[in-house]
Amino acid sequence: MNQGRCCRLAANRILVIDDDLKIRSMLHRSLSYSGYRVFTAEDALTGWDIAQKEKPDLIILDIMLPEMNGYEFCQHWKKIMDTPVLMLTAKDEVKDRVKGLDCGADDYLVKPFALEELLARVRALLRRFSKNNGMVLKFADLEVNPETYRVRRGGRDIELTAREFDLLLMFMKHPGQVLTRERLMDSVWGYGYEGESNVLEVYIGYLRNKLEEAGEKRIIHTVRGVGYVLKE
Repeated sequence: MNQGRCCRLAANRILVIDDDLKIRSMLHRSLSYSGYRVFTAEDALTGWDIAQKEKPDLIILDIMLPEMNGYEFCQHWKKIMDTPVLMLTAKDEVKDRVKGLDCGADDYLVKPFALEELLARVRALLRRFSKNNGMVLKFADLEVNPETYRVRRGGRDIELTAREFDLLLMFMKHPGQVLTRERLMDSVWGYGYEGESNVLEVYIGYLRNKLEEAGEKRIIHTVRGVGYVLKE
């Protein structure tokens, strides 16, 4: 049991978003050596795409980024995911730290920083946010395991595609809460998605068909003009 837990923690995924190549390389090397799986991006938009695909356990985020700054990235990301964010910045003003925390950052480190301190903060954030890892999410007769990707309703297993699973997971994390179309699109398809305009409606249909295949009652309901809600 302990061995499995250690293996899972060693494989924690960390995304580093920083436009400074030296810092990206240093963090990639140091975090990888510490046993983490590391992804890097030089700007926020690239980082957003990687975050959507890889679902990191922690994001190390620079504030001064091209196109979209770290404040904006953090604010948008925290609306759809609870991933802990450690902000890096050259700004040491109290108002800048407050702004970062108000945008949803979970910790704040000023450049230049000691690598030992950054690694300690990474460990602390991962410990703080790992308390719910492995928990099976339940709503009515529906069960979803975020780690094993197992979905069951009324005792029967339901096979979902990765996209369907991500969409259902959003509902399971926010039961009874009306989720707007924009929030669901940003969470599952990524910020600034420019594909088919009806893709969300199509996938809601896929989910409903699979969740109601054995005659179960509908639990994903349409809130006309707003979005969707998971409720009995």
